[in-house]
Amino acid sequence: MPSTVTAVPPASSAEAHEHFAAQFRFETDCWDVHEAMGKEPDFVLLDVRSPQMFAKGHVPGAVNLPHGKIIASKLAQWSDDTVFVTYCAGPHCNGAARGALRLADLGRKAKIMAGGVTGWLDEGFALETGS
Repeated sequence: MPSTVTAVPPASSAEAHEHFAAQFRFETDCWDVHEAMGKEPDFVLLDVRSPQMFAKGHVPGAVNLPHGKIIASKLAQWSDDTVFVTYCAGPHCNGAARGALRLADLGRKAKIMAGGVTGWLDEGFALETGS
């Protein structure tokens, strides 16, 4: 009798490759963002939480733009080919995906930072406070 893990057979190697390779087009992780922010980042990091949550602690270098306020006029300061990386509180929050979806609906390139603030702290990275 198979376990609940193998009761549904895994995908073929080709299907698994396609799936996991595609994830990298949609997501990045806290470690890679941290490394990139320490240099000249080639993306804009958007904290899509409320200004109050942003002020309590955010990733250094992030711009606060709540996902519900992502509109074309707010994005006009960045070129059309800008890559945006969104994050929110953590894996229990879908704000990063909401923000990325709004960006995509506006024709912008977007990824999410998997793990959000929770993942950032889990990696041992510090947050900034203030607005």
